[in-house]
Amino acid sequence: MSETRIFLSGCMGRMGRVITEMVDGYDDAVIVAGSDVVENPASDFPIYKDPMECKEEFDVIIDFSHVSAFAAITKLAETSKKPIVMCTTGLSDEQKQELTALSTKVGVFYSGNMSIGINVLINLVKKAAAQLYPDFDIELVEEHHNKKLDAPSGTALMIADAMNDTLDGQLEYVYERQSKRQQREKKELGIHSIRGGNIVGEHKVMFIGGEEILTISHSAQTRSVFARGAVAAAKYMLGKEPGMYDMQKMIGDDN
Repeated sequence: MSETRIFLSGCMGRMGRVITEMVDGYDDAVIVAGSDVVENPASDFPIYKDPMECKEEFDVIIDFSHVSAFAAITKLAETSKKPIVMCTTGLSDEQKQELTALSTKVGVFYSGNMSIGINVLINLVKKAAAQLYPDFDIELVEEHHNKKLDAPSGTALMIADAMNDTLDGQLEYVYERQSKRQQREKKELGIHSIRGGNIVGEHKVMFIGGEEILTISHSAQTRSVFARGAVAAAKYMLGKEPGMYDMQKMIGDDN
């Protein structure tokens, strides 16, 4: 059985450590090198502050770092001509456009959430939105740990965008209401962020009608669900042609 050789960007971060521990138990994947601003002399693989200094051969890049590392890690993908699994959230519109441009040269797997369960939730809320809007108001609540930097989460925006695409862009995202005193408009999609403690990830979409409420929710119990999805995506990207790939496509190809 051949091994998938992984370059792990953000290897010393919270998710990077989870991925490293998980891959240690795999027979068909290995982390051969990584990059991070934090050094770890005891690491089983070399860690570079500049990913372009990597000397090891690898098959695919997993990036679970920070938006500040975006330019360096995408440069590595372009230069090495290896596919990249982009798991970092909080990318700007410009960076997303750069990912699209990169996908003309290498395979780019990009998803706001690497959980299979979340991607099933997305399929469900798209169907619900198509059936219930505009008779039902739609509100989205996301909850994460107190160290998360971006708000709303990339997953919340991914869910919102999926519903809005289904509704041909009719929804208007509203992130706060305290600055205006007016009645809620039908086109509003309220997106609310909660930060506290060690919440791994909670997402809830509420379809609120005059006489009934439908709630579709997902709860991540551990960070392993995201690590498992990232490694599965890395294996999936082996041998893929240049282009954009995501969890929805991977799930579809597996069925």
